[in-house]
Amino acid sequence: MSFFWILLTIVVLQRLVELILAKRNENKLKAKGALEFDKNGYRAIFVMHIAFFISLLSEKFLLHRELNKFGIFFFSLFLIAQFIRYWAITTLGINWNTKVLVLPNHEIVTKGPYKYLRHPNYMTVIIEIASIPLIFSCYFTAAFFSLLNLLLLKRRIRIEEDALLKI
Repeated sequence: MSFFWILLTIVVLQRLVELILAKRNENKLKAKGALEFDKNGYRAIFVMHIAFFISLLSEKFLLHRELNKFGIFFFSLFLIAQFIRYWAITTLGINWNTKVLVLPNHEIVTKGPYKYLRHPNYMTVIIEIASIPLIFSCYFTAAFFSLLNLLLLKRRIRIEEDALLKI
C-alpha cells in the first residue's frame, strides 16, 4: 500500500471517529440544555470536506501527481496539526464538537491550546486542508479548498463568537 493510501485511510478513519465522538458529545450537551447554532453552515462544511477528499483523489490520479519534493515539510506540518487538534479536543472534553453547540452559563476555555489561540482546532483544519494535498503536489486541491475553507471558517467563527456571547 502506498504512502498516499495509508495517509488517506488514516485521515478518513480519524474523521469518522471524530464524527462519532462529536455525536456522543452533542447528545450529552443537548441533554444539558445546549443550543445549536448554524445548522446550514455545518452542512456546508461537511459537504466541503467530502468534496475535498474527492478533489484530492481526482487530482492525484487524473493528473498523475507525485510526492512533492517538500513533502516531508508538509507532512511535518500535518503531524504538528494533529498534535494541536487532539490537544484541543482533549482540552474541551465534552464541549468539543463539529457543530456549534453552546451550554447556557458556559465558561470560555482558556487553558491548553486555548491559552495561546482562540480557535486552535480551526487552525489545524486550515493546516490540514493545505498540507495534505501539498504532500502529493495536488496544488489545485490545496489552493481551492484552502480558500473555500477560510471563507466557511470566517463565517462560522463569527457565528460561534456571537453564540458564545449571547448565552
